[in-house]
Formats: sequence, C-alpha cells, structure tokens
Amino acid sequence: MAVNLTERAAQHVVRAIERRGKGVGLRVGVKSSGCSGMSYQLEFADVRNADDLEFESHGVKVYIAPESLPYLQGIELDFVREGLNEGFKFNNPNVKGTCGCGESFSV
Repeated sequence: MAVNLTERAAQHVVRAIERRGKGVGLRVGVKSSGCSGMSYQLEFADVRNADDLEFESHGVKVYIAPESLPYLQGIELDFVREGLNEGFKFNNPNVKGTCGCGESFSV
C-alpha cells in the first residue's frame, strides 16, 4: 500500500468530514516549495478526480495524483498532539533531508 493512516489519523479524518457535512476522503500530494525542495499538500476531497490513485486505510479513502506517488510511496500519516499543538505527522521513508523549520523535505 502506498499510503497508510494510523487509526488515530483515520478517526480524525472521519470526524472532520462529518463536521464538514461533505467529502469522500483525503487528498495527499506534494509540491515544489520551501528551502529543501518539496512540501506536503493535504486537503479533504469532495470528489475523486479522474486521474487520482485511490487507496484505503482504516476505512478512509486516500487520493493521490500519479505524479505525487513516487514521493509518497510507503508514507504513514499519523495525527499527533504535542502539548497544545496537534496535527498530522508525515512518516515518509523516501525523505533524505528536511529543512531546519521542518516545513519542507528532499528526496
């Protein structure tokens, strides 16, 4: 499987989609950005795009554009709380380096 959500991340996505009142899953991608070259894009998917690759993890559909798959193959998304902060944590086996602020990565 190219993408795996932890159970905690999947539960967070399900609750967020329920609060939104719409959505079919989570869209994960990458874009050129930041000081290390790439950054993650994460958004709720209201529809599946024609070229999306579809994966399922803990009952949540995850959509990835084909051009992003080489950068995301084998990634695990977790939802963590650290002190007062909470958010998604990307555990990506393809990452070779990250910038000092942690906002971008290189492969």
